[in-house]
Amino acid sequence: MPGLSEELNNEIVEAIRNEDAETLRHILDEIHPYDMAQALLNLDEEERKIFSKLTDEELADILEELDHEEQQSLLETIGLVRGARIIERMAPDDAADYLGELNEAEKEEILSKLDQEIASDIRQLLRYPDNTAGGLMTIDYFFLYQYDTVERAISRLRNLAPDAESIYYLFVVDDSHRLIGVVSLRELIVANPETMVEDIMSERVVSVPVDMDQEEVAKTMGNYGFLALPVIKGEKMVGVVTVDDAIEVIEEEASEDMMKFGGISGSEDGLQDLSIGPIKASMNRIPWLVLLLGVGVLAGNIIDRFEETLDAVVVLAVFIPMIADMAGNTGTQSLAVVVRGLTMGQFSGKNVWKLLKREAIVGVIIGIVNGVLISIIAALWQRSMMLGFVIGLSLSITLFVATLAGTVVPLIMTKLKIDPAVASGPFITTVNDIVGLTIYFTVATRFMHYLV
Repeated sequence: MPGLSEELNNEIVEAIRNEDAETLRHILDEIHPYDMAQALLNLDEEERKIFSKLTDEELADILEELDHEEQQSLLETIGLVRGARIIERMAPDDAADYLGELNEAEKEEILSKLDQEIASDIRQLLRYPDNTAGGLMTIDYFFLYQYDTVERAISRLRNLAPDAESIYYLFVVDDSHRLIGVVSLRELIVANPETMVEDIMSERVVSVPVDMDQEEVAKTMGNYGFLALPVIKGEKMVGVVTVDDAIEVIEEEASEDMMKFGGISGSEDGLQDLSIGPIKASMNRIPWLVLLLGVGVLAGNIIDRFEETLDAVVVLAVFIPMIADMAGNTGTQSLAVVVRGLTMGQFSGKNVWKLLKREAIVGVIIGIVNGVLISIIAALWQRSMMLGFVIGLSLSITLFVATLAGTVVPLIMTKLKIDPAVASGPFITTVNDIVGLTIYFTVATRFMHYLV
């Protein structure tokens, strides 16, 4: 198991088999809850029962590290009444994430058993969509008042910080709870005790609106190198997004883009989960394949339209797979570069024209190099200089067009507010196959009288 030594792993297994809850609890004190959660995943339902002997706080820490399906499985083993107590001890944002996956009846049943104040906090978070800053934020954060002295602020920090999820940055609010500044923990500690907070705070605060898309939130945090970002509604501070949540978003979005790149539809959550049955897994993949099947028929139609050319120069058929494959490969390379750049926010304004110019030049260079190479190979292989010229010219033009297609398609999709990852590898490959074959047979037809 990642993060665990073999010796510690054996201790956990032995404690579970002996149903030794005390040893298990002692081990939990020494390792991160994530490692214990990973150990839990390797247990069968019977072996998991020993975890019910841990305290509510210990189970809450483990529960926060599991995905929804495993959380559900563990809570079913423990029971609803105790499960509600454990959820009370989870961070509000983690509890809201879990409850947000349940249907309304199950959600309300659990909320009704929670402490009213905790239930109210969770309901507040559940109002925001999962993929926004509001759905990502925690409301367990520490803030300072602008008219506090440093001494009073530190006193409040000692009393309230244990319940806060992050105290890397101390955000400053006024009497109306409007976000007006930020103070680092270091600045607060080294300041004169009698100094007012407003005198040491920085008024340049980077914040995100509550309805900002989670991907933009993570990007903002990465751009500025922050460990936490305040979330505002209007001008009032309502929560904080911490770096661990931003990392999860980055991983989630990367997984989603990879799935789309592979032509797989459906939610990214659970696509790698082995609990997903073959029928559901198939349905995630079939839509794109059916679409590409239809597009692929067009490629066959192109060959049919140039049947006379192919009948006259049968050897042209030998190079069809190479032309189609090279077109798809080149387009996919450009697509990967552009989609990655768009995801990172690197291409905008003048950068778009720089990108187009660069990729056009790249397409020309790639086309010339590969065109010359295949010309020589084809000429020597088939003992025909003219055939080598036709194959090389066709490939050169095809690679240039394919490179531009892989660049332009995601840019257009972004302009139309469509996720550029939808211009997936299979899609751009199939389209470039059609373009490549059209160019190939058009050039061959043009020079056919030299080939016959």
